[in-house]
Amino acid sequence: MAWWRILGVVLAIGLVIAYAVGSGRWVTTGSAWYLSLEQPAWQPPPAVFGLAWAYNFTALAVVGVAMALMAPAGRLAAFLGLLAVSIVLAIGWAYLFYVPHALVPAAVALTACAVVTVAPVVLAFAERAWLGWLLVPYLLWLGIASSLSWGYVQLAR
Repeated sequence: MAWWRILGVVLAIGLVIAYAVGSGRWVTTGSAWYLSLEQPAWQPPPAVFGLAWAYNFTALAVVGVAMALMAPAGRLAAFLGLLAVSIVLAIGWAYLFYVPHALVPAAVALTACAVVTVAPVVLAFAERAWLGWLLVPYLLWLGIASSLSWGYVQLAR
């Protein structure tokens, strides 16, 4: 196996681990501040978040590893680079929302994350349709989460 494929697998798994750890560092849905917020009417129950994120992290890891093992080097590099940007934006949202409670910058970061994520999904579809389909629920989740973030902005005014 080519060295760059092994590196791709390591980077893909590392990105997903960094995403999970980075998000977990700042997301505190049990804090007094968060519990005091008025929630948008379309916010799913807490159990949905746990199920969605379990799926999302698993799908990102599976697709990342599959891309590392199958995709041409250029497509893999583009996929991992764009995924990294998306993850930085998502972790940025977690920090902005839960630490300084900067709701507008947080909503902008998460919306940018959703927009950037379209490209890795397209690249996954270009490699194998089933890889793209595995990421569609993640992209939809980012859209829902972005709308929730903007909903918090509206309710806080």
